[in-house]
Amino acid sequence: MPELTPLSPPAPWHQIAATTTDWEAAGPVVLLKMLNHMHLIRAFEEEILRLDKEGLAHGPMHVSVGQEGAVVAAMSLLKTSDSINGPHRGHHLFLAKSLNFVDQIGFDPRIDETPEAVDTLMYRTMAEIMGLTPGFCKGRGGSMHLRWEDAGVIGTNAIVGGGVPLANGAAWSKRRQGKGDVVFTFLGDGACHIGNFLESLNLAALYDLPICFFIENNQYAVSTTLAEEARETRMSSRGIGFGIPSFRVDGMNPVAVRAATAHVLSLLRKGKGPTVLEADVYRYYHHGGGLPGSAFGYRSKEEEAAARARDPLAQVATAMIEREWLTGADVATIEQAAISTVARAAARVTKLADGKRIVVPSLWPDPDFRDQGLRGDLSEFDAIEYVEQDSYSGKIQKCKFIGSIASVMNRRMETDDRYFVMGEDVHKLRGGTNGATKGLPERWPDRCIPTPIAEHGFVGLCGGVAIDGHYRPVVELMYPDFSLVAADQLFNQIAKARHMFGGDTNVPLVLRTKVALGSGYGSQHSMDPAGMFAMWPGWRIIAPSTPFDYVGLMNSALVCEDPVMILEHVDLYSSLGWGAVDDFDYYIELGKARVARSGTAFTVLTYLTMVDAAVKIAEEMGIDAEIIDLRSLDRAGLDWGTIAASVKKTHNVVVLEQGPLTTSYGAMVTDELQRQLFDYLDQPVKRIHGGEASPSVSKVLERASFVGDEEIRRGFSEVVADMGRSYLGAGG
Repeated sequence: MPELTPLSPPAPWHQIAATTTDWEAAGPVVLLKMLNHMHLIRAFEEEILRLDKEGLAHGPMHVSVGQEGAVVAAMSLLKTSDSINGPHRGHHLFLAKSLNFVDQIGFDPRIDETPEAVDTLMYRTMAEIMGLTPGFCKGRGGSMHLRWEDAGVIGTNAIVGGGVPLANGAAWSKRRQGKGDVVFTFLGDGACHIGNFLESLNLAALYDLPICFFIENNQYAVSTTLAEEARETRMSSRGIGFGIPSFRVDGMNPVAVRAATAHVLSLLRKGKGPTVLEADVYRYYHHGGGLPGSAFGYRSKEEEAAARARDPLAQVATAMIEREWLTGADVATIEQAAISTVARAAARVTKLADGKRIVVPSLWPDPDFRDQGLRGDLSEFDAIEYVEQDSYSGKIQKCKFIGSIASVMNRRMETDDRYFVMGEDVHKLRGGTNGATKGLPERWPDRCIPTPIAEHGFVGLCGGVAIDGHYRPVVELMYPDFSLVAADQLFNQIAKARHMFGGDTNVPLVLRTKVALGSGYGSQHSMDPAGMFAMWPGWRIIAPSTPFDYVGLMNSALVCEDPVMILEHVDLYSSLGWGAVDDFDYYIELGKARVARSGTAFTVLTYLTMVDAAVKIAEEMGIDAEIIDLRSLDRAGLDWGTIAASVKKTHNVVVLEQGPLTTSYGAMVTDELQRQLFDYLDQPVKRIHGGEASPSVSKVLERASFVGDEEIRRGFSEVVADMGRSYLGAGG
């Protein structure tokens, strides 16, 4: 028989309950404010449900009626400079944090008129939820994407658990600032089973982040019970496995939650974070809308009645009356004042027409606002002067491509302490797995940060840092195929953040990754991600093909207020090309292509390793082709001026890419070419691309899957043949 030795958890795990002392310590002033905020939130959400029933609130309405007490209690102890984010069920979070921001000190809801700032908050929140221009995100966020940076609300999130990695980023930023501020990220029990939550717990513990993972355990993921989700139904148990102090509390008792939050904050503000705080709460209505869960058969009416008997508003009111801090009439006055405040907000977004409420027509966004704010306006470059290699006055010589990557990052890190690098193995192996971070970990060990294998977690963390705005992350994905692991953060979160939150949210993040076609790494390590990233208009994409261009484009990427993917290629790393020797402070314009070879026969649009390959084959074949290195690959970055000038000269176009047809970037370019320049084309756009399948490990099959010299030569021959000519020498 084996010998079994009990193991102790690496962190404490406690249930926290309120005592009489906690009620007395909170006192009448704090409890009055909390009670008022709970009534305002309750009245607001009940009105939202009425608007929804009348067809005036578009989209799903995930209300939190019944859960207000826990978040109001937690927010009552947070500072404005503390940040929060949360899930799709987030009206109460947004309002609770914002009310603490705008509510005047000394305001007494029993006798004072509601402050104008509170009226405005209710109006703008209601407008946002209804998709109207006065909303905090100009109507784009709606019910599930609420953000007000001034109040410390960094965004609620429609993807379950999707905001948790971003909150880690905000916490990373606050830790580095060293001002003692903290982050609370709110999530439900359903999110506790999602990988990014577990990755985020590990990263928060690893980096000692000042963050509280506040779990609103309302017992159901839509209609699925906790017992159907997990064997261990105490969600705070997830924390102790990562060495995180974890706590449980009765979330229906606001004073108990306030006491638990105070304990959590005492740890976070002393640098002893992170923490997990699980509050057992109950939503009175179904997952969405105003019907109870019992109407759908997954809860009993008896269960719902038992939960309502523990209503947090009633608990606070009763305790205050017992202590003679309030009267029953006072409670009624507070409740009615909250209802009136919300009614005024509703009256500002609606009007009567034929006896029914309708949305005030002038509040709808202009349809022309549809695409505004997809990306920044690049005004950050107004004072920057651009250069190209042929106009550069500094010293250039043949140098290794990978050396230029390391050189420009070393230069930027020494000139601006906002930059940091994060990724797997970036701190070892003499510059990471390829040498791109050579010199960084020795000079800045706290800014060249290794990660566990947790792409979802660390990409999201860097996204949160970027959105927070104080620091500028450079994320390395070892292979672009791993972007599919982090797809939610890259595409649902980072790419959409600016537009989703109204068009004004900067996301200054640079993502480095490489194409490894031809290296024998097979189907899951060889992707060219340009086509995938180009589908998301929030991303700018650059693909330097020379050491000189890499430095200038990387410098511009690091200035840009949008997320930028800088795409590299393993075959370029060890190659020699013309590059800067001692000046790494120049910039190349984003959205500017480079004519790598002038010609008149036909235009070749390409990038990365295919640029030099196309030039070589054209010269070997004696074809007067014009080769354009696109450099900027995102839809907004395509240099139609340079492209159009070439096409109007040649009247024939080849779109050349190395990778497979199925993850193709060229499909988008070809479509745009034929839309924009159809009248100048003598024949359909010719495409040269790899096979349908992803590359295999077999050297023979791998070579057959992507484009090399043979395929380029064949494609160029076909273009010439379709023009009715044999090979065209210089001059046509």
